[in-house]
Amino acid sequence: MAKDAWYFIVPLLLLAAAAGYLGWLITAGILIFLAGFVAFFFRDPERTVPSDKQAVVSPADGKVIRIKDQPDGSKLLSIFLSIFDVHVNRAPIEGAIVRQEYRPGKFFIASDDRASVENEQLVITIRGEWELSFALIAGIVARRIVPWKKAGDAVSKGDRIALIRFGSRVDILLPANCDLLAKQGDRVYAGRSIIGRWRER
Repeated sequence: MAKDAWYFIVPLLLLAAAAGYLGWLITAGILIFLAGFVAFFFRDPERTVPSDKQAVVSPADGKVIRIKDQPDGSKLLSIFLSIFDVHVNRAPIEGAIVRQEYRPGKFFIASDDRASVENEQLVITIRGEWELSFALIAGIVARRIVPWKKAGDAVSKGDRIALIRFGSRVDILLPANCDLLAKQGDRVYAGRSIIGRWRER
């Protein structure tokens, strides 16, 4: 479970204990249920990262809802995370975080394509043998992106790098020299699912 969960679970359990002490058993039950849901939402399972050096892994759990060709030959892949998906984000490639840019914005529902451009987001660029960028995007429920890494940090493929609290979206830009392996409608898992593969130099 991600450590951020305790900021929500502890107050809920304290309130549940107080409600139980006062005899408000229904209220106590609701608060315990909410604490259980928070623990479920903030789960952080271990993942087996593919050993294929040229593989690009998904930075998020969720459903691929859009793949859009870009003028430069790259492809923009959008992953929608519901409140039932794991929300720990992972590095899609190995390298160093060379840029981490916070962009304030709106809070359209994350499945809306306007979210890619207009919503609050954190854009991360990793450079190693290859370079790519991806955006962690807040949604109508997700109102906070919590980075666990900063610019200058080295990351291995599949490392935990951030958390988006509650429903959200992740957009990843696969350059023209990376073959797309995912398709629209696929379910993908952070650090485990291969969504692209770099071509031989």
